[in-house]
Formats: sequence, structure tokens, C-alpha cells
Amino acid sequence: TNQFKPFSDYGNTFIDFGDDAAVIKNESDYLLFAADGIWANLLNDYFWAGYCAVLVNVNDIYAMGGKPIAMVNIMSLKKTDNCMDLLEGIRTGCDKFKVPMVGGHLHPDTDNTTVSVSIMGKASKILSSFSAKEGEDIILAMDMDGRQYNNFLNWDTTLKKSSEECLSKLSIMNEIAEKELSFAAKDISNPGILGTIGMLLETSRKGAIIDLEEIQRPESLDFIDWLKIYPGYGFTLTSTSENTDKILKLFNKQKIEAKVIGKVTNDNLMNLKYKNQNKTLFD
Repeated sequence: TNQFKPFSDYGNTFIDFGDDAAVIKNESDYLLFAADGIWANLLNDYFWAGYCAVLVNVNDIYAMGGKPIAMVNIMSLKKTDNCMDLLEGIRTGCDKFKVPMVGGHLHPDTDNTTVSVSIMGKASKILSSFSAKEGEDIILAMDMDGRQYNNFLNWDTTLKKSSEECLSKLSIMNEIAEKELSFAAKDISNPGILGTIGMLLETSRKGAIIDLEEIQRPESLDFIDWLKIYPGYGFTLTSTSENTDKILKLFNKQKIEAKVIGKVTNDNLMNLKYKNQNKTLFD
């Protein structure tokens, strides 16, 4: 980012590096831009890799309080691969989340199969990982109605659900942003639950105390695996105490389990609490 920082703003940049999406001022609203490349080990299941390429980008836009507009992709395909499953995964994701795939670039006959997707969105108000404040509650909102997808550390909560249900649950993030119930949020992504919260705290230059016993969990998974999981629906937000109950009710109304799991502090330490034990995870 140091290489690009001098060239990241020619007058309209609102947020550049460090958030789930970059934000550009656009008259009365904001344009959002995000991109994700899919890990090589996920390409052991082409359908799932294609589906996740859409899912992760969609979650990045909603995490910022936005709504997706369109996507493009870059794919490299090995000549010997039958990549119809990859394309079917992307198509399924587009239809599930009602976001069009409008273009991209293809590298044929390459040594490796890869897929990356970028997305554009818009928002009237922004949730940002730079905005957590000392004393705020840390909320973890997870859709617990899911299952582990094959042997991946992925908690699938969307594939079996209707498009309408998925979009309704995602729209909670838009309502939270527009009503200004929170200003800071991230979607739970590859760093897992604690790692994602750590990223939010780092960009906000804050710390936290997290009570591990308050983290919701499925009985079917080892707790350590659960902390590392990539969920189909998972967000962390911070809020003032007067707005916390309003946020929890919005999630719980749509059967998303949301809980306060900690507090933001001003010491740049992310501390974990478990029963009578305390440990610093990030400094």
C-alpha cells in the first residue's frame, strides 16, 4: 500500500486501503469497489470455488453498508481442466445474490487454474473498519443454520437457502448503516472470527476484551475450528450501548444469532477472556 498511497486519491477517494471495499465519493452517495482471489486449495472443488468467488465479494459490499451492482472476473484455465463446474459455481452465485457478471478477462491454456472476481457496489452511508470507538460493544452476528461444506473450514449458510432469504438477511447491514446504528463493521472472512475482529481493531487503532464464552458456536464443530471458519453469513460490528439492542433485534428477527462478545478498548491490545484466564492475542 505504501507504493500506491501517493496515487490513491485524485479528489474523490473516501476510503482506500485497509477496508473490505474501497469507497469513492459519487455526488449524493458512494461507489464501492472490492476484489478477491480464490485460494488454490479451494480449487479442489471447482463449483465451490466459483460460488465462493461471488459470495466473498458480495459479503464485502454488504459489510460496508452497500448493495452490489455488478461484477467482473479474471480466470486462468488449464487446457486439461474441465471447468464447467467452476462456471456453474459462479452462475449459481450470481443467481443466488442477484448480482450480474458483466465481463472480465480469460487466460487460456495456463499452467494453473485460478479465479478472481471484483465487484462494484453503492451505498448512501458507510460502515467502515476504521470507525470503532473506545467503550463500544463488539457484536458478532452469525447465521447458525448451516453446515460445514465438505472438508473445508467453510460454514455454508446460503447454498440451500432461497435467494430471497439470503438477500433479506444481508439487507440488515444496509438498514444498520442507513439508520446509523453502527459505524464500524467487517464480514468474517479468511482470518476467522478473532482474526477479523483483530483487523477491524488494527485499522481503528483500538484494542478489545473478547469473552470467548460468549461466542456462539455449533455443537457439530470443534471450537478452535469454529474460530477459524469462513461463514456464508457472519459480520462483526461495534455499537454504542444505546444502539446495541436495536441491532441485536434486527438480526434476531431474521433468525441470525447476534451477541455482544466484548468491548472496544483504547490500549491497542486484543485480549481474550475465558473463565478466569486472560491472554493477549494481538498487540
